[in-house]
Amino acid sequence: KFSFSDRYFSNTMKSLHRPDLYSWSSFDTERNVDFNSIAWIRPEGNILIDPMPISDHDLAHLNSLGGAAWIIITNSDHVRAAADLAKITGAKIAGPVAEKENFPIDCHCWLSDGEEIVPRLKVIELKGSKTPGELALLLEETT
Repeated sequence: KFSFSDRYFSNTMKSLHRPDLYSWSSFDTERNVDFNSIAWIRPEGNILIDPMPISDHDLAHLNSLGGAAWIIITNSDHVRAAADLAKITGAKIAGPVAEKENFPIDCHCWLSDGEEIVPRLKVIELKGSKTPGELALLLEETT
């Protein structure tokens, strides 16, 4: 079971602009920003991106949508609740290859520029970002 420190205030998983995308976030009082997580719901297995801790209610909702097959972490600062959610859901974890040497958790695979971890989800490696090899993800050339 996840717990939150006084630093974070959790929001509920919400549907986004597409019926196959959901988001949940936590507000970080130290940085005064929301940290966001994404769930891409797909018949071939759902994908979570940079997952924050999730409430029991939202975990039940995620499970009703098919759980998670993959968790993608876009940089080492976004590990968040990935390991815990992988244990709960059985999801595999993918991270940026440029951070492989010092990544804080084990990954099943490492992603680099131009790859598609699954069809229609393209990996773009960012240069000069806050961590080496930070990833951006392009979904179906639109999102």
